[in-house]
Amino acid sequence: MKKERVKLTGAEKSELFAEAVVTIVLLLLLNLSIIILIHLAILQDETLVNGIYFLKRTMTFAGNYHVWSWQRIFIILMGIGDLLVLYWRLIRRYHQMQLRHVISELHYIADGHFDHRISFAVRTDLQRVIDSINSLVDSTVNSINEERAIEKSKDELITNVSHDIRTPLTSIIGYLGLLKTGNVAPEDQKKYIDIAYTKAEQMKSLANDLLEYTTLKSNSTKLNLAPLHIYSMLEQVEAGFELEAEKKGISFEIAARPKNLTIKADAEKLVRVYNNLINNAFKYGTGATKIKLVANLINKQEVELRVENNGARIPEDALNKIFERFYRVETSRNTKTGGTGLGLSIVKGVVDLHKGTIECKSDDNWTSFIIRLPLDPEKAKSKQ
Repeated sequence: MKKERVKLTGAEKSELFAEAVVTIVLLLLLNLSIIILIHLAILQDETLVNGIYFLKRTMTFAGNYHVWSWQRIFIILMGIGDLLVLYWRLIRRYHQMQLRHVISELHYIADGHFDHRISFAVRTDLQRVIDSINSLVDSTVNSINEERAIEKSKDELITNVSHDIRTPLTSIIGYLGLLKTGNVAPEDQKKYIDIAYTKAEQMKSLANDLLEYTTLKSNSTKLNLAPLHIYSMLEQVEAGFELEAEKKGISFEIAARPKNLTIKADAEKLVRVYNNLINNAFKYGTGATKIKLVANLINKQEVELRVENNGARIPEDALNKIFERFYRVETSRNTKTGGTGLGLSIVKGVVDLHKGTIECKSDDNWTSFIIRLPLDPEKAKSKQ
């Protein structure tokens, strides 16, 4: 923000001029009064007259030249003093005008113009006040924006949850209503029960994901940290998805470098991360034939965990949004894939709790979810 000096209005310039005139007149009257009083005092005291005459004679130069009379010296000193007083009065009044401008700007901001900032440049401590006001306004605006974002997020949460609950609930009520009438053919009864059961499972999945998501966002959530052998965990994760992977024609490839790589982590939550990422690959990695689970030790403090699949590419504009809750790459909020839109948000929540980071990269060959975690989250927390 470019800063400029306070520009005085015509009225303020006139005020300064009037201040100067009044001050000069008062000083002249004061000077004249002092000179008259001193002159009278000297005339009435013969010793002062003799003393001044003696000084002039003793301070004579070259026989004829002597110092000026005391009146001239005194007048010069008073003139210098008058200039100093005049300068002080004008500067004081100018600073008062600056303060009025700052107050006016502050009232303008307080009226709701939060995009406005005080752009004055002054050489007094008032500049620190101006900078503090601008910083306070910036902080207030940021707080307001954050509050609005939270409110918007809450509204979106209610809307999305309502939508995702209403859709399967409508189906359940519809099919149970048909069964209640008793007019359903026996061969259709099992079909309707199966559909209602599937929809109920979707609602249960959404409720569980919501509970876990809100739990992860709670400040009271704590990790149960313990040494975790990464390669063993990857083997267990692979075994849990073996049957489903065979049905989809997908093979797993796991690796840990070094193979005995061990970190401190919450095993249950970290397994949930892998489960969500693999389920995400099953649902959205169209055409995938391989999923890689790779762990690499980067340095003495950090490990990199990668979950990769060679399925369909994620659009570039979606890469920065996929970790937002309820976000789906599909343009419509349908649930044909069975997702709640919370899986990757939960993943990010777990990674954040472990003081790590996660990002997604996707091209025509591989889609990679890259997680970086500290070997010991407690030590990482103490360094922050």
